[in-house]
Amino acid sequence: MPDSSNVRAALLHRIATLSFRLGSFTLSSGGHSDYYIDCRTTTLSAEGGRLAGLALYDAIRHAGLRPAAIGGLTMGADPLVSNTTNASAWAHAADPSAPLIDGFLVRKAEKTHGAGRRIEGFCQPGAAVVIVDDVCTTGASTIQAMQAARDAGMQVAGVFCLVDREEQGGRAAVEAAAQGAPFIALFTAGDVRTAHLAAKG
Repeated sequence: MPDSSNVRAALLHRIATLSFRLGSFTLSSGGHSDYYIDCRTTTLSAEGGRLAGLALYDAIRHAGLRPAAIGGLTMGADPLVSNTTNASAWAHAADPSAPLIDGFLVRKAEKTHGAGRRIEGFCQPGAAVVIVDDVCTTGASTIQAMQAARDAGMQVAGVFCLVDREEQGGRAAVEAAAQGAPFIALFTAGDVRTAHLAAKG
């Protein structure tokens, strides 16, 4: 595995330069902000996705978790889930004691055709899983994913996001829904803003 501090620093730089903009924005929550973070411009890039997967896999292991799978609400979680499962496969191939983590995606609503599933991919009742999202604002999408996983009989062992916007009530809502499972943000919005301004010189 690459050095985790170097991976995190490189990921922060990419988010700060590719995904962060200053201005006047209306958020999905209806609120207004002087900045916007679109992590998908980072996580859907080749190198940004690789770094995000490595950083999340390292954070999961650092927290002492060995989940069977990682999942989240489409579509912010999609590249994070794919890249973290890939990171786990590479780590496991190099060291069989490293946890191998499968993935699942949570639809915003159940399919109205086929098997009518809300969860695609890994879905095993009783399994310990972690939930992931790219940006936490109100925490609503993260909470939806947690509830869907529990409705499917899985146990939420941890919750992760790339960036916590530190909006009032967001972290508290996620932590309450997590029911004692740790909620870990790789970066705060303050971290990203500071790195953005530093990169601009």
